[in-house]
Amino acid sequence: MTEYKARLGDRSLFPKLKYRVYANHAGISAPSIAVSHAAQSVYQDYEERGVSAFLNWLLQRNRLKEKFATLVGATAQEIGLTQNTTRGVIDIALCFPWNQGDRVIVFKGEFPANVTPWQRAAELFGLQVVYLNTADYLTDVNSALTTLTAELKRGARLVAVSAVEFQTGFQMPIAQMAALCHEHGAQLFVDAVQACGIVPLSASEQGFDYLACGSHKWLMGVEGCGFLYAQKDRAAELKPNVAGWLSHEDGLGFLLQGEGLLRYDRPLKKSIELIEGGNTNAAGFAALEASIDLIQSLGVSTILEHVQAYHDRLEPHLLDRGFTSYRSKNPAHRSGSLCVKPPPGISVVDLQHALSNAGISTAIPDGVLRFSPHWPNSHAEVEIIVTEIDAYLTRAPRS
Repeated sequence: MTEYKARLGDRSLFPKLKYRVYANHAGISAPSIAVSHAAQSVYQDYEERGVSAFLNWLLQRNRLKEKFATLVGATAQEIGLTQNTTRGVIDIALCFPWNQGDRVIVFKGEFPANVTPWQRAAELFGLQVVYLNTADYLTDVNSALTTLTAELKRGARLVAVSAVEFQTGFQMPIAQMAALCHEHGAQLFVDAVQACGIVPLSASEQGFDYLACGSHKWLMGVEGCGFLYAQKDRAAELKPNVAGWLSHEDGLGFLLQGEGLLRYDRPLKKSIELIEGGNTNAAGFAALEASIDLIQSLGVSTILEHVQAYHDRLEPHLLDRGFTSYRSKNPAHRSGSLCVKPPPGISVVDLQHALSNAGISTAIPDGVLRFSPHWPNSHAEVEIIVTEIDAYLTRAPRS
């Protein structure tokens, strides 16, 4: 089996990537050859052995849970496998032990994946949705936490927030928010898709109760798989509203152990594995393990330091050219994304298209130009970005 090695600033594991600069890992990462080969190995195994390959890759997913647990400071028994971040949000929103009239706190400025499921839960269970603003944290964290505290004092069962905001790259004060939630009898749900793999996370240190993440962004896997963390005692309190055939204890036994074992009354699992109701994306999870191995070989903190040095080079050039940066002045609130507004009169859509045509991949979530490099990105790319931005600004019409 080929052994692949990750090196900071080296994209030799991405030989087919056509962009000169791929700074779009907060959107969808391009798979490395390690990821592609891992997925292909699953397909090859099924091609050769059919159903006999199933148990082999079931064991691989158990191994993957151990690696997820290491990544977020948890235990493997607190990890369930999902299709994506949204699925994890939905699972908790539908299975949380709500009472009619409960209040759930969400944030304006969040990606809809961490708002819509709570709105649907409110419709189904008779909840009240309270909206606070992520923008408040950019200007004054302490004041924003005071506002959160006031809402918690009024009563709330759960607060749902992203670890990193998709439009600004701002890293939210998760540990402080978790402490406030617990002080006032609430729980904290974290959408970690813009954080996991680039920002250090730890359930044991930060105290969040739930965390959902997909694989295709900073974890650098492929689309269609992810994981859900639930603290052991919290998972035991969930209601099995999304249970499937594999949610039962010993759910596979009747297929493997002989006659007379087909039953529908087996107890449902009390761990977060409850949400693993049916067959999953075997190739995607094998690919994800290959990617996580590369990330963990470097270390998340080391990768974040590498990316911050990239942004330290790029941001001053953008500011000099009239861009407005959302990057926090406090390093504790920075992430892998550098998000900026173009100079007045410059179309962000046209600018992004021009950069793409010049071989630079970026994103424009809700009108903000976002650069999101990862461990393969070289600091030398900054010169390419600045050169192409200058070329565009000299010819761009001003509205």
